[in-house]
Amino acid sequence: MTDNQLHTSFSKETWEKFKAAQRSGPIHMLNLIRLREQAEYHDSRISTGADAYKRYSDMSSPVFQKLGGKIVWRGEHELTMVGPHNEAWDIAFIAEYPNVEAFLEMMKNSTYRDAMRHRQAGVLDSRLVRFGPDVLGLSFAG
Repeated sequence: MTDNQLHTSFSKETWEKFKAAQRSGPIHMLNLIRLREQAEYHDSRISTGADAYKRYSDMSSPVFQKLGGKIVWRGEHELTMVGPHNEAWDIAFIAEYPNVEAFLEMMKNSTYRDAMRHRQAGVLDSRLVRFGPDVLGLSFAG
């Protein structure tokens, strides 16, 4: 993969690694989203990327919340200090799931799967990174 490749979903290989990495306790998913100017729907409907992503959010949030998910951090991109300067993100947040199984259940949910078509239509590029919450403190090294 090159640094210029766009990403909108995970591979089957990555999905299998995610499912295999079972452990107890919460997981944090860092979401970085760059939206399309105009959404790309297969049925040729006209929509902005922001409106398509809002439809995805409106449909998927009840499923996310029912499974115990919550947003633990949200921020607005201001400046990339280190890294590619073309990686400006329209949406950035960390979603917490009570466990790996909750994320797996969300991905199987028919309402969530239906909502994904709006996400795919509206998102140009994204990053989804799984983290395990760690002890908070005052030093960078933990």
